[in-house]
Amino acid sequence: MTSTLRKVYHITVFSWYAFVVKSLAAKDGEELPPGIFVYGGPWKYLTFLNLLLQMSFFGLAAVNDLQPEESESTLNKCKDLLFSVFAFPVGMFVVLLFWSIFAYDRELVYPASIDTFFPPWINHAMHTFVLPVLLGEMLVQPHIYPPTKHALAALGVVGLSYLFWIIWVYLSVGIWVYPLLGYFSTPGLVGFFLFNMTVVTLLYVLGDKLNSHVWYENNMTAKAK
Repeated sequence: MTSTLRKVYHITVFSWYAFVVKSLAAKDGEELPPGIFVYGGPWKYLTFLNLLLQMSFFGLAAVNDLQPEESESTLNKCKDLLFSVFAFPVGMFVVLLFWSIFAYDRELVYPASIDTFFPPWINHAMHTFVLPVLLGEMLVQPHIYPPTKHALAALGVVGLSYLFWIIWVYLSVGIWVYPLLGYFSTPGLVGFFLFNMTVVTLLYVLGDKLNSHVWYENNMTAKAK
């Protein structure tokens, strides 16, 4: 893909996520429907954190596009790290887990009462469009992946941090961020967390494999230099 198209893609996606986040921020102060509570604000929802993550990545990518094509700058390395270790696996995880639970019983993750607060397009902006946008990024340019053990360690730290955060929210107000969590025993919660981390790990590996497959010739050329 040409440099111009890549720049347009990054700026367009960043603008889209900025618009979505602004639309969510505009809801501040409105009466919350059943299924959403005040404590922790939107910061307790992985979906919202993921939106900020995706917006940050594409904003960084847009800025990085202003540099020379073959730049090995710190900015370029940070961009690749952010995409490979966080943006791709976490973004894909949010989409896959949300719609899997939604298909089984939406009340466990996104109660019907929320439909009166968030229009359908916001739901899809948060939980659907993330996937094709990430796959599009795979086609836009190659990304350098870090050593797997370092990437998984970073994902583990972030995963544990979020787990502790939502447990803190529960201990503070007695309400789980997601209704589904209320059905688990303590061992069940541990098992669910480990399952989720396994899925995220597999998605990281998938991203690495896709990147290598799509850009195989480019990678071979770069190694030959």
